[in-house]
Amino acid sequence: MSEEFGPEFLTVTDEEGNEIILEFVDTLEHNGQTYTAFFPAVEEGANEDDADYGLIILKTIVVDGEELLSTLDSDEELEEVYELFAEQLYDDEEE
Repeated sequence: MSEEFGPEFLTVTDEEGNEIILEFVDTLEHNGQTYTAFFPAVEEGANEDDADYGLIILKTIVVDGEELLSTLDSDEELEEVYELFAEQLYDDEEE
């Protein structure tokens, strides 16, 4: 993905109605499922080392023919996909 025009941002709404701005990092396919990684957009003056600013991984699900982003179903799924993203991002840095 080219960053010629800058990063991509997406606004999502959580279960409590809070809007969260996410910066797109990467997408991967695993076991027939599409996963997308994001970082939360860091507000000016916020502490980027805060746990709230870590990598967020969501998966694409289809509900009534519409693609939606959803949280992962288990800690095991999250751990497995996180490792895949870490490998992919590390490989990208080496190039």
